[in-house]
Amino acid sequence: MDQTRRDVLKAGGSASLFALLAATGMLKPEAAFASDWNQKAFEAKNIKDALDALGAGSAVSSGDIVITAPEIAENGAVVPIAAVSKIPGTEQISILIAKNPTALAASFDIPSGTDPAVSTRVKLAQTTDVSILVKAQGKYYITKKEIKVTIGGCGG
Repeated sequence: MDQTRRDVLKAGGSASLFALLAATGMLKPEAAFASDWNQKAFEAKNIKDALDALGAGSAVSSGDIVITAPEIAENGAVVPIAAVSKIPGTEQISILIAKNPTALAASFDIPSGTDPAVSTRVKLAQTTDVSILVKAQGKYYITKKEIKVTIGGCGG
């Protein structure tokens, strides 16, 4: 099969599925295009500005947020980060990285009734603090962990 034909068939199938989900009300078009994302928070250059843009300027430190991440990242290009909130009523979990070009790396909305746990991989250019921000019942809680990034994976 010709590669061009294959690409057209894939695109047509995706468009059909999108139209079907939108027609049945299972997918709202504005949700598919991320119309409600917080652009100001994702463009913030430091943690304070990102917290302010998220409305979390007065976040309280909490031991009820568990970060799972390596102490030393031998490859800063792919660092696994996981966060679990033990705070009842968790609505949102965000990952902020102090020394990255933009501080807010990810923000996840947690639907009611689901396990408040997220995991992803992030890029770290250098040793830095990684903060996890949790929004629960309209209040904000935060914790952080330092992750050391080695140069060339040699541990130094």
